[in-house]
Amino acid sequence: MFPLRFIPRQPKLKFMARRWIAFVLSGAMAVVTFVLLFTQGLNLGIDFTGGIVMEVRLPKVTELHQVRTELGRLNLGDVTLQNFGTERDILIRLPQQHGGANAQNAAIAKIKAALGEGVEYRKIEQVGPLVGEELATGAIWAMLLSFAAIMVYIWIRFEWQFGIGGLLALVHDAIITLGFYVVTQIEFNLTSVAAVLTIIGYSVNDSVVIYDRIRENLRKYKKMPISELLDLSINETLSRTIMTVMTTLLALLALILVGGEVIRGFSLAMFFGILWGTYSSVYISAPILIYFKLRRNKD
Repeated sequence: MFPLRFIPRQPKLKFMARRWIAFVLSGAMAVVTFVLLFTQGLNLGIDFTGGIVMEVRLPKVTELHQVRTELGRLNLGDVTLQNFGTERDILIRLPQQHGGANAQNAAIAKIKAALGEGVEYRKIEQVGPLVGEELATGAIWAMLLSFAAIMVYIWIRFEWQFGIGGLLALVHDAIITLGFYVVTQIEFNLTSVAAVLTIIGYSVNDSVVIYDRIRENLRKYKKMPISELLDLSINETLSRTIMTVMTTLLALLALILVGGEVIRGFSLAMFFGILWGTYSSVYISAPILIYFKLRRNKD
């Protein structure tokens, strides 16, 4: 039997000839992201803004809009509900209530009274504004430290040019993923931070594979122009890149379709981020090396 091939054994695609299109596209998306961040902002979750999270199991299946209407009469702010697990399981999120701990406890009591008897309360958590601020600060530091660690790793393993190229690709991926959250208004919480860091790690892995082949070809083809060498290196690793991204996207698609509401936002962000992480490995981290004088040949 012959193996299934999605691309030719030795493709000869001219990626570098289209690098300016990619640069313009990425730049435009970054600008739109920053504009929307300052005008519309992220839909920050309770992890960062503070509030109350309740996981409840109702005694019988009830339409979600009925529960939302009932809780909306309590005047507790923007109450969000979503099913998870079975149709009887509901995740309730409340914004931070003004008035300190007493106000939070009063809000919980109102919800319990509105839901009635026979409800099982599996989890009730309160996140104060100070805790939310600390979590936001910790998330920012986590991203910055991951950027620094990855750049140092690439710098040591390859050369400084590769380190800078890898860092630019990481920043690109983080910005575009934030843009996805701004446009879709999917709740941005600690799980979202985990998604961004996972996307960054995936993108780095893909870039390192291409960088390895570039370094090998730099030693093998000493007189080949850089742009041609980069095209050759990407084409030689293209089969691996496509198969890896396809298997990852299939797993994420399964999570999106049947994983439930609780992880759907995470899965959607990962699906989008994996696509753009693959794109940045080919069109950002690799072509940027042309401008770092890896050798004396000029393009």
